[in-house]
Amino acid sequence: MFLYRNANATLALSKRLYTTVEVVLVGLALVMMGHGFPRLIQGAGEWLVALLVYLLIGACIVRFWPHGALGWANRVTLVRSALVALIAGGLITNVSTVGQWQWLGIAATALLLDGVDGFVARRAHCQSDFGARFDMELDALLILLLCLALLTTAELGPWVLLIGAMRYGFVLASGVYPWLKAPLFASWRRKAVCVWQVSALLLALAPLTPSGVSALLALSALITLFYSFGVDVWWLYRSPRV
Repeated sequence: MFLYRNANATLALSKRLYTTVEVVLVGLALVMMGHGFPRLIQGAGEWLVALLVYLLIGACIVRFWPHGALGWANRVTLVRSALVALIAGGLITNVSTVGQWQWLGIAATALLLDGVDGFVARRAHCQSDFGARFDMELDALLILLLCLALLTTAELGPWVLLIGAMRYGFVLASGVYPWLKAPLFASWRRKAVCVWQVSALLLALAPLTPSGVSALLALSALITLFYSFGVDVWWLYRSPRV
């Protein structure tokens, strides 16, 4: 029995080591990408924020993915998390117009990869609850960062943070109302709203977009997100309790 438990512990450790190696390799790629955008990641502060965000994401992956190799779908999402970390780093500095376009380009790439990881998961038949949660939480973080950018650059007011905070408010509310933790049905509406959130916020952040248009785009993102959450909360409320 002791040998059996020891063998299981060794196997679990080796799997986590394999996962850690993959996380570190993508982290090195993040550093190389950051050096490719010197007008965006300009100093120690930007690097510190970017690396801390990525380290937090990487630690969660190593903690909650016990299966060794991540698989191609999760690897795509991991690369997307490196881009999100760069977005977080670039958020704390006043960049030039060129830097703003670089920042938006990275965010747009992260949005495009959001569809790639799901496609890869379906084609490779490697869908998992972890992958779906990883993808969803990364989307929520990206939206929150875009909202922070709108607050600081477009000066839309604190209300714009409601867009990025709604997901986290839902999680906190589920601690008070456990029925909110029940699994939701698959929905293209939910995916479409998420894509529109990021698209509308990116358009609102473009240097050429007038402030009035930015406000309308952000407002449309808030309204559609409120509607989507409302539909899900109502469905969960009316579902039978187990």
